[in-house]
Amino acid sequence: MSTQTHPDIRPGRLNPDEYLRRFSDANPRMTVAQALLEAERCLYCFDAPCASACPTHIDVPSFIRRIADANLRGAARTILDSNPMGGMCARVCPTEVLCEQVCVRNTQEGKPVAIGRLQRHAVDAVLSESATALFTRAPSTGKRIAIVGAGPAGLTCAHTLARLGHTVVMFDARPKAGGLNEYGLATYKTPEGFAQHELAWLLSIGGIEVRNNWKLASAAQLAALQHEFDAVFLGLGLAGTHQLGIPGESFSGVQDAVDFIAALRQSSDLAALPIGRRVVVIGGGMTAVDAAVQAKLLGAQKVDMVYRRGAQHMPASQAEQDWAQTRGVTIRHWLAPLEILGRDGKARAVRFEHQDLIDGKLTPTGEFEEIEVDMVLKAIGQQMLSSVLAEAGVALTGGRIATADDGATSLAGIWAGGDCRAGGLDLTVEAVAHGKQSAQAMHAQLMRA
Repeated sequence: MSTQTHPDIRPGRLNPDEYLRRFSDANPRMTVAQALLEAERCLYCFDAPCASACPTHIDVPSFIRRIADANLRGAARTILDSNPMGGMCARVCPTEVLCEQVCVRNTQEGKPVAIGRLQRHAVDAVLSESATALFTRAPSTGKRIAIVGAGPAGLTCAHTLARLGHTVVMFDARPKAGGLNEYGLATYKTPEGFAQHELAWLLSIGGIEVRNNWKLASAAQLAALQHEFDAVFLGLGLAGTHQLGIPGESFSGVQDAVDFIAALRQSSDLAALPIGRRVVVIGGGMTAVDAAVQAKLLGAQKVDMVYRRGAQHMPASQAEQDWAQTRGVTIRHWLAPLEILGRDGKARAVRFEHQDLIDGKLTPTGEFEEIEVDMVLKAIGQQMLSSVLAEAGVALTGGRIATADDGATSLAGIWAGGDCRAGGLDLTVEAVAHGKQSAQAMHAQLMRA
């Protein structure tokens, strides 16, 4: 192995134009002609399986028919009435395992209608215009609702409640609202500030105030919200990250993938971001893919994404895995990290042990391997910081908030949704569905009071 003592981590590995090219929109919007041709492929099924497979139950045949009729405003209204974050979901939703997987064209011919791209085509057309608003607020109900967390679940809940005539105050720990959409997605998926553009549209309904840099840090704060507001929604997301729990984790050059992605998302100059020449990403989910691909795009020469099980066990979809591999990322399987090796306080290699699946149990083989690194990005999952909620008496399941189907928690007047809710899929589109369900349940209860 090399005796190099100084990790090669530095900014400016590419020329400025190359950064712009590499981080441009990964899936540009369809042209009008492309959208019309694709819309014509839809069979407009009765009781369409694509609509049932969508967590927000968008009437897919209806909006595609409107695109075919050149009625983009009508198409967008159909989408956004069911899913207020239809623009973001069209960009990041794993349509290949949801609506497009069950598309009749896919089951019969192996090529689904491009539902996600058509959805984006319609929503983008309307969000970019300054025409009359698609939705308006109902008369004021006089009710005030607090929402903690301005991510997809919280924003959807806020928009739905505002449409119903309620006044909403959102509290968020970050300097900007948007949650995962603003801080946690690959830049090439949502370039040109789309997260904030969509946020502006959501807030344009009126009746929503956002208070940033406010963190839920005590049970007393939650009790105060219960006292001041008629209802509370918790869309806290997963603020904590799992640690590897191995020696060397504190070395320079080792960081959480979510922090790496957030820094990239908020950077005004990608050339100023330091990246290692050799990067190892530990994990097998979509966060690992986003981190690995963006490390490569920033100029890393060698990027290994390492997972302890096989390809079929990876949380990242096959489409995401293919995306990483076609962008120069090497995916290594059946390797579990044992130790991060360092010199002078800096990471220089990761020592792994090969794994095998014996009688359904992951088992070390006794065979070891070292991969030289300059940087290590940890992407082994996130967790909710639940101590405050436990102190407040909120029932938890597996470290997340236990709820009824409509999002109601064990505490009267408090609902929850998104990644912090137990038993979910950790998908943006599901968080949207949770926010909408809870808003409708809150409205029904508040109007009975």
